[in-house]
Amino acid sequence: DKLEGLKTIAVTTNGINLTRLLPRLKEAGLNAINISLDTLVPAKFEFIVRRKGTNLSSKATVHTLLTDFRCLFYLQVNCVVMRGFNEDEVLDFVDFTKDLPLDVRFIEYMPFDGKYCCFEILLGHK
Repeated sequence: DKLEGLKTIAVTTNGINLTRLLPRLKEAGLNAINISLDTLVPAKFEFIVRRKGTNLSSKATVHTLLTDFRCLFYLQVNCVVMRGFNEDEVLDFVDFTKDLPLDVRFIEYMPFDGKYCCFEILLGHK
């Protein structure tokens, strides 16, 4: 059942199970998705999520999401830019998304690992 009065039901995901779960999520009223995608390189993606993953780095897959699930009024890709890992992919992300009706947002790495800050991985930190 859809919840009365809610205009937006959103999920943030790394996309691992997205294509399998999306039909049920759509039925439940999902209409916005934030995808955490820090790299377009499959091997790097698998390193981040620690498992074989998704083909969200394929333009065709993202286009299918947009056309097969027209319930989505908002689709956004969040990319954390990290020195030594994916800073060379920023222009690739721009190119990847330029013809798709979605936003790509480059967000700041949060330099905290338990008790210690990890400043060396910050792209803008000197």
